[in-house]
Amino acid sequence: MSIEDTITIVIISLLSCGLTRALIPVLTKKSLIDHPNERSSHIAPTPRGGGWAIAVPVLAVLIFKSATGAWPDISWAVVGSAIALAGISWLDDVRSLGVKTRLSVQLAAVVITVMVTASVLVGGMPMLPTIAVSIAIVLGWVWFINLYNFMDGIDGITSVQTIFICIGAAVVHWISGTEAIGSVALPLLIAGATAGFLVWNWSPAKIFMGDIGSVFLGFIVGWLLIELAFAGHWAAAIILPLYYLADATITLGRRVLRGDKFWEAHREHYYQRAHQAGLGHNDIVRRIALGNIILLCLAIWSVNGPSLFALAGAICVTGILLFELSKRPPAS
Repeated sequence: MSIEDTITIVIISLLSCGLTRALIPVLTKKSLIDHPNERSSHIAPTPRGGGWAIAVPVLAVLIFKSATGAWPDISWAVVGSAIALAGISWLDDVRSLGVKTRLSVQLAAVVITVMVTASVLVGGMPMLPTIAVSIAIVLGWVWFINLYNFMDGIDGITSVQTIFICIGAAVVHWISGTEAIGSVALPLLIAGATAGFLVWNWSPAKIFMGDIGSVFLGFIVGWLLIELAFAGHWAAAIILPLYYLADATITLGRRVLRGDKFWEAHREHYYQRAHQAGLGHNDIVRRIALGNIILLCLAIWSVNGPSLFALAGAICVTGILLFELSKRPPAS
């Protein structure tokens, strides 16, 4: 990674922090407020939509780097789809769009991106496997975008998760020597922008990222993980987001089996159950951060070590974390 990229990341982190602070009174004045209800995990009205402070700086750098050829591996489809998803998610924050509208735009953005980049990711493979892999990527990526949105329910949780995934992706590319131009700098750029936002999102949060933040991050982090997998680090691509994948997927599976409307807001995720049982936002996120530190180490180990053993270890760590979050009796 160049000195120029390092300076850019530092500037973007500081810019994100400043923009987040500036957005708090603006969003409050425009009445874009999350008011506590029976399904909320917060107790005070809090402005939402702070994800602009992450999306705008990151997109500005991506547009500049791709336009100048500094990061040639960043496709116009990735940038354009990220912009489209940020826009529709902002409308959802403002107007509460229907689930069909949101999913349609997400599906279109992912399909276009996969169609444009498929030859790079799975080039050289026979047609049938290429199509099968592309369909699997589309379905998995759309789910990842939505689980990122579902999991953003307490102060700092998605910010912390994003930072660990991005740092892990950068380190894996760096130590493996397989990095393309920008593959180390891009995840660190996203981590830096998210860290700037986290200053104001840490409990007690002064601002929430809203759908504009969680959907944007779900898309762009999903892209990072896909790149990581097709660079040969498939185990690391599973290990790094494993807590979010497990919590969201298990919870969704339970709701589907019961016949619930899984797209509706609820308080059944493991971290939400821990909060209902009396654990504070900070305590929950610190436990998740500790789990992510171990997952990051296992992801790094998977690069030159036995991938299956690293993945098995990650499953055990995630299982212990889920158990830790769910073992407390309901609060009286």
